Amino acid sequence: MTSSMTPQQYGVGARFTLSVYDSDYVRIILDALAAADAEGLVIETNDISTFVSGAEQRVLEYLAAVIGAAAASGAHLSAAILLSRGCPGELQCALPPGVPALGTAPVSLAGTGVRARAHWSLYPLLDAGPAEPAVPAERTEPAAPAAPETTAPAASADGSPEQAPDRHLEHMAPIYAAIEAAKRDGIYAGSDHYATRLDGDLAAVLETVANAWIGVGASVQHVVTHLTVSVNSPTPVSD
Repeated sequence: MTSSMTPQQYGVGARFTLSVYDSDYVRIILDALAAADAEGLVIETNDISTFVSGAEQRVLEYLAAVIGAAAASGAHLSAAILLSRGCPGELQCALPPGVPALGTAPVSLAGTGVRARAHWSLYPLLDAGPAEPAVPAERTEPAAPAAPETTAPAASADGSPEQAPDRHLEHMAPIYAAIEAAKRDGIYAGSDHYATRLDGDLAAVLETVANAWIGVGASVQHVVTHLTVSVNSPTPVSD
């Protein structure tokens, strides 16, 4: 965070449901929840899902630990995960004057040795401002800036100049940038209906998703990302 506002005050957190397809699912789920380090987090579990609130790094570490512990059972499991940051509906955030959104450092997760496949979607709920489109958080040096635009403005059918596109409407730009980042990370595995398919170590999958979410959140106040993770699936998938 780049201000005195805490992650909880800014609405940073996750809600997830862990489903284990095994007759011993109750023990596997409860043991996995108990094994994960919850220090610095607010955690509430009910009959539907588990809510986790705290700094982005800690939230993602907790998710990786829970899913990894459950995966160690060898049972097929899936996790439906919603990540949200930036003043969702139940919070009133008083941001500093002139600050549209609060950024934070990208997350970095240790490898788990667990292969995970996921369907992933990213939702910027307030489009980026006119300065520049949001991009995923990077842990390396930023790319060189693009060359300035040199073409003349387009004209409409009657010869008058067309209005420049409203940058506030370019909500797809950060989504495409996030997909390109997943490709660079070697996690991208294709596109399915309404989702991007990811495939790799559980930590790498979660890290790619989280850093796209964080990167967009540097200039878009409220960002939500959703993924469904599958581990130990009996369904054959070609590599």
